[in-house]
Amino acid sequence: MNKPIFSRLLSCILFFALFVSLPSESIAQTGWAKSYENGIVVSAEKHASEVGKKIMQQGGNAVDAAVAVQFTLAVTEPRAGNIGGGGFMVLHMADGTTTSLDFRERAPQKATKDMFIRDGEYQPDLSRRSALASGVPGVVDGMIKALERYGNLPLETVIAPAIKLAREGYRLTWLQAQDFNDKADEFKKYQSSTKYFTKKDGKPFEEGDLFVQKDLAKTLERIARLGRAGFYSGTTADQIVEEMKRQGGIISYSDLKNYESKWRDPVKASFNGYDLHIMPPPSSGSIAIAQMLTMLEDYNLKELGFNSAKYVHLITEVMRRAFADRAHFLGDPDFVNIPQSELLAEDYNQQRMESYSWDKATSSDDISHGNPIQVIESTETTHYSIVDSDGNAVGVTTTLNGSFGNKLAVDGAGFLLNNEMDDFTAQPGEPNMFGLIQGKANSVAPKKRMLSSMSPTIVTKDGNVRMVLGAAGGPMIITATFHNFLNMAVFGMDPQKANSAPRFHHQWMPDKLYYEEFGLSPDTRQMLKEMGHTLESRSSIGRTHTIYISKDGLKYGSPDPRGDGSAQGY
Repeated sequence: MNKPIFSRLLSCILFFALFVSLPSESIAQTGWAKSYENGIVVSAEKHASEVGKKIMQQGGNAVDAAVAVQFTLAVTEPRAGNIGGGGFMVLHMADGTTTSLDFRERAPQKATKDMFIRDGEYQPDLSRRSALASGVPGVVDGMIKALERYGNLPLETVIAPAIKLAREGYRLTWLQAQDFNDKADEFKKYQSSTKYFTKKDGKPFEEGDLFVQKDLAKTLERIARLGRAGFYSGTTADQIVEEMKRQGGIISYSDLKNYESKWRDPVKASFNGYDLHIMPPPSSGSIAIAQMLTMLEDYNLKELGFNSAKYVHLITEVMRRAFADRAHFLGDPDFVNIPQSELLAEDYNQQRMESYSWDKATSSDDISHGNPIQVIESTETTHYSIVDSDGNAVGVTTTLNGSFGNKLAVDGAGFLLNNEMDDFTAQPGEPNMFGLIQGKANSVAPKKRMLSSMSPTIVTKDGNVRMVLGAAGGPMIITATFHNFLNMAVFGMDPQKANSAPRFHHQWMPDKLYYEEFGLSPDTRQMLKEMGHTLESRSSIGRTHTIYISKDGLKYGSPDPRGDGSAQGY
């Protein structure tokens, strides 16, 4: 036999033998994602994932690692990682405790319902690009609160790697350099942002440039030394308030002093033998994902086939109905009465699907929101998933809202502020920067938290953690997280395939079915158009960073190939 042919034949035989000898779950669920026996971190940035891994190797648990990753991302991913914004954390501890921490930004005390209205007209620049766009940051309070309750290591230890990276600098990737260059004109609106995020010689950033942030290092050192007081009072508070006065913002000393993150009970949903523990309101993802899963209970998704025309049509109609309810009913539960149990009721969600047709798209104008009482977000967010050797699991999603927030850096402190006030309903019926239409339940009020799409999720089966999910991408966070779960739980994809698989998205309004470029075949697109769907392609829909744990306890980490993500474990 010809030697090259024989060699190839032998390779095929050996591969087949290995393939059939693996447990079926290994083939279906783990694929080629790299596995680790102990701890694992999956985040949007290499340095942050490496820091999280090292913290666990030093004796820290998943919460210690999460706090270290957050502060590192504030240094190495300034477009979304931050200390000037907010977010959510979902935890499942080895002792069975499942909880969540809301460190979402709050509206300043001087905020008013009509603060972005001038002469009767909504002014989007005010809620997106001005100092008025900033809510009171919650990251520092949230990280310290989580560390004090569940961490093993002192704050000085977990924040030290971030301080070193800020003080000594790190080399920019090509994508990071492009992010800075793309926003250079917007940074130049503010002297402080120009100083920190553009080059002194006016030239563009390049891959490999050393990026040093000495003022940010000093801010982080104050937090390490003084804890919460190192941010919400003293020098850093002075710098924030002074920046507000210079730029016409309204965050005050009192706002900073009185900010408090809050522990909340996660929303629980069950599907296909799995239990999902999802960040509750003011995250809208929990209610939306739970509703969509309930609406799908009577359908055989696997039989329809992944991304077939019928599958895309069904999932789109489910998304349409859930997002319509999101727009009307959801807001900060401390300010509005959310009919949560009614929205999650099986009878209500079955009623929502009564108008569904296999042959025709439902117009969003005809859907509106349901009436559950009678029946009984920029695309620039960052998510990270962590599991330690003891089985503690943490999922965190955090953001500045838009890429680099409102582009305003606090002079002397070296960090950017958020533009989260745009996530409120500035004017009912007017879309925010993500095109989301929202209702009065999410209107602006002092000390209120704005509605969010961030949806960190921990999935268990028989009490054991099996997945840590979450995504970046504004309202597409909800659908990307939803797709990722279905890809693994229904279609048996390994986590890397689940992350890489093409996605689609519908958010009720605008009435468009967004799909990833090349993600749907021409004949599938034609069939969907004939059903009445309006299609629009996008370069990407969300970025997910996933951990999957097999029955034998191996941990598989999968960053999203749509970005610079990294999985690190040991």
